[in-house]
Amino acid sequence: MPTPKNPKSSPSSPSVSRRKPLVYGAVVVVAAGLLGFASYKATSPDTASKDTTATGPAAEVSTDPNEGVYPELAKLARRDADDKLAIGPADAPVVLIEYADFKCGYCGKFARDTEPELIEKYVKDGTLRIEWRNFPIFGEESENAARGAWAAGQQNRFWEFHRAAYAEGAKEQGFGKDRVKALAEQAGVKDLDRFMKDLDGDAARASVKKDQEQGYGIGATSTPSFLINGRPIAGAQPDETFTRAIEAAAEQAKTTGAAGQAGEPAK
Repeated sequence: MPTPKNPKSSPSSPSVSRRKPLVYGAVVVVAAGLLGFASYKATSPDTASKDTTATGPAAEVSTDPNEGVYPELAKLARRDADDKLAIGPADAPVVLIEYADFKCGYCGKFARDTEPELIEKYVKDGTLRIEWRNFPIFGEESENAARGAWAAGQQNRFWEFHRAAYAEGAKEQGFGKDRVKALAEQAGVKDLDRFMKDLDGDAARASVKKDQEQGYGIGATSTPSFLINGRPIAGAQPDETFTRAIEAAAEQAKTTGAAGQAGEPAK
């Protein structure tokens, strides 16, 4: 699927898709509209191009665990134990799905400042699973990095690649193929010849396309965008926004007595 391109955009400004949300159910159309608008506002050019680290006030997360949660969106969690681009138990009560681009400044901020704390606090105790979705929206280099991340995952080095690609100053060096190969080497990918073949292979392209279609389908128009057990969250929000949403989802899962309480995982 072609990636929307805006050559005049800065790497931290969003490239807004004109694609219509897929219909996962009538209520999801509403959620998609909310996520699309909020996501664009969270990283709009007026703010993001000047300051790629500001996040603004924390988004409100209701104390009611059901408010703002869309069961049809919760079904998008794959819960595949063999998923190379996920961390945490497949049966964790809470799944955070992250739609992100390696050229996105806010995505890097989340990866450096917030995600490690969520892994330490919630993934390690089995509460949370994080599932990555490649959502490249800034053109060819974004696509290179996305396919590179997938290729690194095939050698069980996705999260190491993720860390290298989101390190301070990494995106400023670009994601040409030579640079992506250097990041793979930095990430400890052992077979670089296989990595480069995988990078340009049909399987990598298909995987990225599948993730992109899902992101556009829920109305995401910029990065990062998140779903936490079906609750949309847009932008690299402060830690407390994610903490509240995760704890509310965990409490709800406890009440229902089942992981993935909103339904069966997506196929």
